[in-house]
Amino acid sequence: MPFINDILRHRSLSIVGLEKNTGKTVCLNYILGRLSRMGVECAVTSIGVDGEQTDAVYGSAKPEITLYERMLFITSEKHYRQRQLVSEITAVDPRRTSLGRLVTARVVCGGKVLLSGAASTGMLRSQIDGFRRQGVPLTIVDGALSRLSLASPTVTDAMVLATGAAVSPNLSQLVSKTRFVCRLIAIDEVENALQQRLGGIERGLWAVDADGEVHDLHIDSVFLLNSSNNNIFKYGTTIFAAGAVSDQLLKYLAAQKNIADICLIVRDFTKLFITPEVYANFKRRGGRLQVLQRSNLVAVCLNPTSPQGYNLNSDTACKTLADALQLPVWDVRKVGRQQ
Repeated sequence: MPFINDILRHRSLSIVGLEKNTGKTVCLNYILGRLSRMGVECAVTSIGVDGEQTDAVYGSAKPEITLYERMLFITSEKHYRQRQLVSEITAVDPRRTSLGRLVTARVVCGGKVLLSGAASTGMLRSQIDGFRRQGVPLTIVDGALSRLSLASPTVTDAMVLATGAAVSPNLSQLVSKTRFVCRLIAIDEVENALQQRLGGIERGLWAVDADGEVHDLHIDSVFLLNSSNNNIFKYGTTIFAAGAVSDQLLKYLAAQKNIADICLIVRDFTKLFITPEVYANFKRRGGRLQVLQRSNLVAVCLNPTSPQGYNLNSDTACKTLADALQLPVWDVRKVGRQQ
């Protein structure tokens, strides 16, 4: 029963993909089926729409989401009416999405459902907190498209990463792209005291001095940083970027003479919108990167088939990826058939 026991160590889980059609719904169905057999109560929701029968881009058939007796789920009014299962409503959120209010229900008799959930990560966090207060041991969030933001440790406790031929039909490129994301996920976390000091800061660039004191650099966004901001190191060489970080900031820091002394702190890996080449140069020149919170990567799953018809050899791809990542990699569709 690959990685299910690891999931049960956490209260919330996100399933995210590097690209569309990397097998997120297959992963979700595998997990839900195993949890049902184990008698584990859980709640399921989504950002965006997930569980549709046909891919909106490629027109190909997609696996529908299957829920089982006693599972809780959240979806929009529109898709609740279209459900192919028997359920009882437990709550209706008065806040509206483009598809109507969000309905929370418990499954009475299992079947298929379309999930369309929270319109923002803030709303999603409140839903997860609500399930925790009800004593639900696990909430699973299925992400629409490739929204890595759901994997932020500020949203969910753990994550499953889905990759596959849809990322690249070339195995070496697939390995390279997946390995880079896994490296970002594994970036070292700062010590607890610094987490506490920086955790409440929402925007801008900040400096941390040798005593751990935090100083506002009065630069609202890293995108406003330029060569004229030559005083950002006046308090020290540890810099915290509260928002998104792009190649621009890493290039700027890597160009500094004191790069070997510089440590850049970001909130978590989902705030990094950087390319492998720029990150490699930053590291090669001696720069350090840390996160306030590191995401818990529970499993990497592989979909060897792409919607364009490319097929990777499942065994070869899983082994090659596992060797590169130093992590187990699962083709859950194949595992599910074997169990």
